[in-house]
Amino acid sequence: MNSNHNISTNTLYGDVSQKTLKQAKKIKLLVCDVDGVFSDGRIYLGNDGEELKAFHTKDGFGIKALGSSGVDVAIITGRRSAIVANRMSALNVKHIVQGQEDKLPALIELAKQLGLSSEEIAYIGDDIPDLACILHVGLGIAVQDAHPSIATNADYITFIRGGFGAVREVCDLIMQCQGSLNSATGSSI
Repeated sequence: MNSNHNISTNTLYGDVSQKTLKQAKKIKLLVCDVDGVFSDGRIYLGNDGEELKAFHTKDGFGIKALGSSGVDVAIITGRRSAIVANRMSALNVKHIVQGQEDKLPALIELAKQLGLSSEEIAYIGDDIPDLACILHVGLGIAVQDAHPSIATNADYITFIRGGFGAVREVCDLIMQCQGSLNSATGSSI
């Protein structure tokens, strides 16, 4: 084992291994789960059946900035929701896959369509349905409050919980490793 993989470098959020930094430098596509990653995992249901989710503006800025730096973004989620479609559309996320309980086939198909190898893809998730994708990509990421089986199999665990800026942290990490963080543009819509 190369001992350089264990050496860490201080990033905006904390110490990150050299191995993770090298992986992040290669990323051309960030794929995200939604519930528990973009949101805190809670779903609010009204008396009339309406569904509400909270999204953090920090994550919104991160996605817009990452896109402006040339890294593509996608979501793959097991649920279907107009709220998610509207939010991702507002963030200019082009690849939106909803209602996909078995996420790996969707990830493989997306990679094929975009002509990307697994090493060029990062995936961020929080629970068991994300495990196969986390193991398949070049940079598998778990949010800080992910299920233990996800955290133990991830290459990187965010310092921030899902729904509270974890996606922004990952966007910043990728941009920092690729040298585009200081020129990032976007808005926190």
